[in-house]
Amino acid sequence: MDTYGDMVTLLLCFFVLLYSMSTISEQNWKALVMSFNPDAVETVTDPEGNDGPNADPNEDDGSGLGITQAEIDNDIESLFEALQGYVNDQGLQNDVSVSKGDGKVFVTFNSVVFFDGNDSRLREDGKPILETMGNILSRVDKSVDEVRVMGHTAQAIPNQPNEVMGDRALAAMRSSNALAYIQLHCSVDPARMISEGYGQWRPVSNNQNETERAKNRRIEMIVSGRNLEEELKDDITKYDANK
Repeated sequence: MDTYGDMVTLLLCFFVLLYSMSTISEQNWKALVMSFNPDAVETVTDPEGNDGPNADPNEDDGSGLGITQAEIDNDIESLFEALQGYVNDQGLQNDVSVSKGDGKVFVTFNSVVFFDGNDSRLREDGKPILETMGNILSRVDKSVDEVRVMGHTAQAIPNQPNEVMGDRALAAMRSSNALAYIQLHCSVDPARMISEGYGQWRPVSNNQNETERAKNRRIEMIVSGRNLEEELKDDITKYDANK
């Protein structure tokens, strides 16, 4: 009887413990979670998976920004149309080209639009173009993953490489100055804006005459749209030299 009584007592304690766990205080549970993660955000989970932590990443709200992947894709399409429309309206087809593909918008500028020969200072008549580009980018800032501006030079003498330091510095300064001016007139997160200088090493034409060299002297801009599914795996704070 003593053994039986002990067993019943233990079973009673066990079921009391289970009952107490099944009626945990919501406030105490929130306090416990916050103690482990002070940045935790309360969400409501939909049993059907349409909302909350179990929602489809393509239907997610974009890390609290209230945007879906479909809206991002539409914004990038709108960005392409706006940039292309601006170029056509201003008659800049000979100086600026706009294309798109794979969730990105590509813009190529003839360098003479912004810079004098062997000079990295922005021309006054080119600044309004960059300002307008920045204003257009601001319309879709929440959908932009990255704005990358790249500077290129031409090989001054065919079959003879440019002086290395001057070539690289000129390309880098031109891309930096162009990007900085866009940033001044753009609400895109500056952490997502990058400038690069390639010098003469990524030509799109040969350097046999002035017409072909002019094609190589250029500034390029690539605007990438966000990918919410990829953002579940990584974020902007984890960018490093290995990316």
